[in-house]
Amino acid sequence: MKKINPMKNEKINKFIPFFVLAVVMLWMKTYISQKTQFKLNVDGALQEFLLILNPLGSALLLLSLSLFFKGTRKYVSLLVIYIGMSVLLYANLVYYRFFSDFITLPTLFQTQNFGDLGGSVATLIQPTDFLFFVDVLVLVAVMVATRTKKDKRNFKTKAVLPVVTVALAISFFNLALAEADRPELLTRGFDRNYIVKYLGMYNYALYDTVESLKASSQRVLADSDDGTEVLNYTKSNYATPSEEYFGAAEGMNVVYLHLESFQTFLMNYELNGEEVTPFLNSMINDQNTQYFDNFFHQTAQGKTADAEFMLDNSLFGLPKGAAFITKGQNTYQAAPAILKDKGYTSAVFHGNNGTFWNRSEIYKSFGYDRFFDIESYQGLEEGDMAEYGIMDKPFFEKSAPMLESLPEPFYTKFITVAHHFPYKMDQELTTIEKATTGDSSVDDYFQTARYADEAIEQFFTQLEESGLADNTMIVMYGDHYGISDNHNKAMEQLLSKEITPVENTKLQRVPLFIHVPGMEGGINHTYGGQIDLLPTVLHLLGVETQNYIHFGTDLLSEEHEELVTFRNGDYASPEIYSIGDVFYNPETGLPIEEEQMEQAQKLQEHGSYELQLSDQVVNSDLLRFYTPSEFTPVDPADYNYQANPAEAVK
Repeated sequence: MKKINPMKNEKINKFIPFFVLAVVMLWMKTYISQKTQFKLNVDGALQEFLLILNPLGSALLLLSLSLFFKGTRKYVSLLVIYIGMSVLLYANLVYYRFFSDFITLPTLFQTQNFGDLGGSVATLIQPTDFLFFVDVLVLVAVMVATRTKKDKRNFKTKAVLPVVTVALAISFFNLALAEADRPELLTRGFDRNYIVKYLGMYNYALYDTVESLKASSQRVLADSDDGTEVLNYTKSNYATPSEEYFGAAEGMNVVYLHLESFQTFLMNYELNGEEVTPFLNSMINDQNTQYFDNFFHQTAQGKTADAEFMLDNSLFGLPKGAAFITKGQNTYQAAPAILKDKGYTSAVFHGNNGTFWNRSEIYKSFGYDRFFDIESYQGLEEGDMAEYGIMDKPFFEKSAPMLESLPEPFYTKFITVAHHFPYKMDQELTTIEKATTGDSSVDDYFQTARYADEAIEQFFTQLEESGLADNTMIVMYGDHYGISDNHNKAMEQLLSKEITPVENTKLQRVPLFIHVPGMEGGINHTYGGQIDLLPTVLHLLGVETQNYIHFGTDLLSEEHEELVTFRNGDYASPEIYSIGDVFYNPETGLPIEEEQMEQAQKLQEHGSYELQLSDQVVNSDLLRFYTPSEFTPVDPADYNYQANPAEAVK
């Protein structure tokens, strides 16, 4: 009798059930993660359907690549692709827990920061996270269990093409429905949440890669004509300085105190009947201090680096990654270089590694004469170090002689680190109890804020004792939020109110103090953002800014437009807040009336246009084609921070 070959009569390849299992598990895991771990504000049946649908097309398409491999290699390739997609999803999950944002291609190349970020990342990993990879173990177990029964037959191309076609059809159907619900999804706006909500995590990663490569190519294709539109806009948007304040600090030293992670709600806030920031509270009513209570951070993924970038250049940070990392070699007309022509010496003080966030390179492009990083601070003791550098009190104490050694007038910046996520500190150094919400990030936040407040008071005392106080303008600004909206439940307990979209926007306010000896102080309710700091400070110093490309305007000018544009395209103004697709009345917290809709849309178009122009300047490096007549360009090669900081400039 003739033997029958079972493999010959078996029509279904045994790899297919394994492939289907992988697609279904990845699809479900991605959907559940997008639904439960990210705040995507899904609204309505269509958006819910898209959230379910969008992982399927990506999972099917990417895993189908394994079908092109021969023999048992298709099993291994499928597992590798599966693990890669799982790691990408999990990395975004962890990143989102603090930043409320998604990883972009530029952030993946910021590897010089990874060593410094280790402690913060560890606090974001939860014990239950191992469940995220149970499906991977299931897939491995199935592979091991069937190791002697693996189907080695190869798939012909004509058999794979229908799978790829179905995957692409699902993805294009997904895109068509998304465009119907939100027209021009991929071309308008700057909010990554929308891309993930409508198209899914994996399509977002593809979109981000394309956009990042497109931005990188802009510089090569740019020429001098590209800056004409930008220059015309900034000149027409210029705000004439106030006669009362222009030159109020002329000839004075400038000190920026970087209030790490400070939010405006901390001002005059009492925890268990005790002021959290008593010194800063006293400065609100100081006779020589202008305090702005409607001042917003406008940072994106760069956070602190974005804040620095804006205050030194009046250019917006990038929508992806950080200009500090990806645009360090650009041409800039930053504050240190502008003031160098006025006789100023400039310096930055930061008790961390000079390479962190590429500061040791981009500061040269800004024209900073000196950079005092961790290598400049000797005699540090065991308790002097925080996670991101030197604790604020020893930092200010050891910085004092270096500051006093600078030739006057000087323009300086002190970057504090003690009040930085995850807000952990030696309990022997604390002078206020923790909050008791049960959310450790929120509860610890107040102890490090009090410590930072005491350190700032110490700095003011040092300045008085050195004799510099009477001739120094001090600008204190919050760099970004300290508590993200992932912790709003705990914040509702502390603030005793619901955190609505409007209230959440108000929590993006950060304190701004401008202290000038002899200048009339007061509480200023003007709406403004970090983009406005440079022209404000330069006008106080008596430096005209009309010929510079600045996207902010003087906060003290009567012509200042009270529109704060956020990096995702939303905005805040005294009458209207734009949040997502909805325009709100900031007083009532309700959507605006129909008669305000035209005004709301005009403000949004204005803000989006401004972001577009600023990105064009940064991505195309347009300042290399334009030099104001009163400005001396910077040559980064003239600076060497590896040498003695006191002799950094050639």
